[in-house]
Amino acid sequence: MKKFITYALCIGVAALTGACQGEHNTLPAQFEQLEVSAPLYPDYTNIVIPPNIAPLNFMVMDSAAGEFVAQFQGKGEAIVTGDGKEGKIQIDSTAWRKMLQENLGNDIQVGIYAQHKEGWVKYKEYTLKVAEEAIDQYLSYRLIEPGYELYRQLGLYQRDLSNWNVQPIYENNREYSETDNHCINCHNYKNYSTRDMLFHVRAKHGGTIMIHDGEPHKVQIKDSTILTAGVYPSWHPTENLVAFSTNKTGQTFHLFHDEKIEVMDEASDLLLYDAGKNEVTHILRSKTQMETFPCWSPDGKTLYYCNANLDGKIDVDQPDSLVTMSLVYKYDSIYYDLMKVDFDIESRTFGEPQMVVDAASNHKSITVPRVSPDGRYVLYTLGNYGQFHIWHKSSDLWVKDLENDTCYALRKTNSPDVDSYHTWSSNGRWIVFSSRRDDGNYTRPYLAYFDKNGQGHKAFMLPQEDPESNILLLKSYNVPELTTDAVTTTQESLHDCIYNTEGEKSKYIKQ
Repeated sequence: MKKFITYALCIGVAALTGACQGEHNTLPAQFEQLEVSAPLYPDYTNIVIPPNIAPLNFMVMDSAAGEFVAQFQGKGEAIVTGDGKEGKIQIDSTAWRKMLQENLGNDIQVGIYAQHKEGWVKYKEYTLKVAEEAIDQYLSYRLIEPGYELYRQLGLYQRDLSNWNVQPIYENNREYSETDNHCINCHNYKNYSTRDMLFHVRAKHGGTIMIHDGEPHKVQIKDSTILTAGVYPSWHPTENLVAFSTNKTGQTFHLFHDEKIEVMDEASDLLLYDAGKNEVTHILRSKTQMETFPCWSPDGKTLYYCNANLDGKIDVDQPDSLVTMSLVYKYDSIYYDLMKVDFDIESRTFGEPQMVVDAASNHKSITVPRVSPDGRYVLYTLGNYGQFHIWHKSSDLWVKDLENDTCYALRKTNSPDVDSYHTWSSNGRWIVFSSRRDDGNYTRPYLAYFDKNGQGHKAFMLPQEDPESNILLLKSYNVPELTTDAVTTTQESLHDCIYNTEGEKSKYIKQ
């Protein structure tokens, strides 16, 4: 026999903050208490959240219910909000902001009620822990169709994480034609600020777009001694310098494999670009070593990077086409280690390469190192092989604790599917990364708390005003980057720079 519990509600509707989005805005007086959790999309149960995050709107995936009501209860007034048959719970932004500020460092209990034919049920309550530390206000990312050939309908966008405001930074299809196809990628910022930023334009109108105080200009970081133009960038934290990798990259496709594609480097080196002088030189250059993904330490005295040692695996002196085929045949035995070189800021000279994490010995591969703002942790992606982990289901987030010389996985943060490109917030308490954990096809941005003990917490999807939008949007979020301020450069100025300037050729300085 079902047991119904009757509650005498002490809080009237008038005393509740928050606007109801549906027909039902009061808690049911009678309901059956269930011991199972509500089926939610996205999953926002039992997570740590920033005090400045937008409302965590969600859908209750219970097709047997006709109405839903959710109550958020912490210190101060509760929020009660409901919805009709679609099951969308959308929270009033004003009430939400007030609740988060009143509950810094405390818990908010969430109860969800669903009306079935037999009557109301209440799912098992869950907790939202409001952290005391905020996340950086702005998240920039690229939206891209998960294809492999064309660059049609690409855009860089900036989201205010405290609300629903999304602004395009640059979109490539304003004057789209089949002969005017160009890619935009690798947006990067100096010290979490948009005052100095860059991104690349590939193919038509190609060049690197450097932006200072909102003013863009195009440069051509090319030379006959450089494999290709600069690729993966990292701004030096104090100097007007950028470390780039230069990569000769290709794609191969699997015929019989759970993963669709393999993106591989045939060769890669490291470059140092002086943005003030428009000069470029090599940092590391070798046929047998493939150096990529440079990343500065917060003090600017160390450059971390990833490296695959081909010595003894591939004959790098054979013709390029045979090198390519050799790499393709051995795609799952190419492993990247985490390395570093010391940097003398005054003389602008580098030391000798040093091993930080030997992944290859364990038949693993490291990509995308990022150093925490306090300089203690290196966050990286670890996969079974290769360097383009955004397509590898084995990829997980790991950290190297430089103080204790230990490496470990962020187990509470990771998933069985792809967890790849990541960034820190400027206070070191939050990380944002790309994950395919929802459907295996589209990357979406996930946020996770990183506590003072060096542990990652359960990750949650970037909230949207309409919680169904991530299901309906047939694009991947790519390269999430956090900044403390908004991009001020206009689309018009970027469009003019990209379309109407050839770009200043950088001068190569031979070491």
